[in-house]
Amino acid sequence: MKEAPGYLWLAVAIVSEVIGTSALKASQEFTRLVPSLITVVAFLCAFYCLSITLRTIPVGIAYAIWSGIGIVLISLIALALFGQKLDAPALIGMALIIAGVVVINLFSKSAAH
Repeated sequence: MKEAPGYLWLAVAIVSEVIGTSALKASQEFTRLVPSLITVVAFLCAFYCLSITLRTIPVGIAYAIWSGIGIVLISLIALALFGQKLDAPALIGMALIIAGVVVINLFSKSAAH
């Protein structure tokens, strides 16, 4: 079977991490069983997929993309599911994070694999 590209594994890792973080909030400090189990399974999946990602994408680049996209996604989930609102400085900061991820992917020779 042909191996999926590193960025596909990274996308799965990011989505899994966002699911795990969302469930972590819902677990209420690991006092609720189902969200706690989802948290553990999602984080295991996230780190496994990240480890596969590191076969083809440098660790610094992978982590920058992981954290940048993860921050934006979890903020959107927090708004939608938990009603957590972001102020203008937070939105500006996230726009800068997105810009950083774009710059890394479009212009950095370090991102080449």
